[in-house]
Amino acid sequence: MNLITVTIAAAALISLIMTFIAFWLPSIKPNHEKLTPFECGFDPLGTARLPFSIRFFLVAILFLLFDLEIALLLPLPWADQLNNPMLTILWAAIIIILLTMGLIYEWSQGGLEWAE
Repeated sequence: MNLITVTIAAAALISLIMTFIAFWLPSIKPNHEKLTPFECGFDPLGTARLPFSIRFFLVAILFLLFDLEIALLLPLPWADQLNNPMLTILWAAIIIILLTMGLIYEWSQGGLEWAE
């Protein structure tokens, strides 16, 4: 047998052994401590299954949008070394203007208000 076959077989055998150990070693019987949600050592104050506010997700999406702006504008210093840097500056300005207009719209619609 060649070395690659032996390596693959050994990796598969070790993975199977570790899987069986991880499955059979811990106690499978649930008790009260395992069924309670973890809250930094304190007794749970309420249910752990409360839904998140939709505002949280909206703010997260806005963060991703403006984080994408940075990713789009990151190559700008290198692009200024091109033959026609005015075209690069024009496209960067268009991106910034569009995102600023989106921010103003979200702000005016109350999308950035966390509490109502």
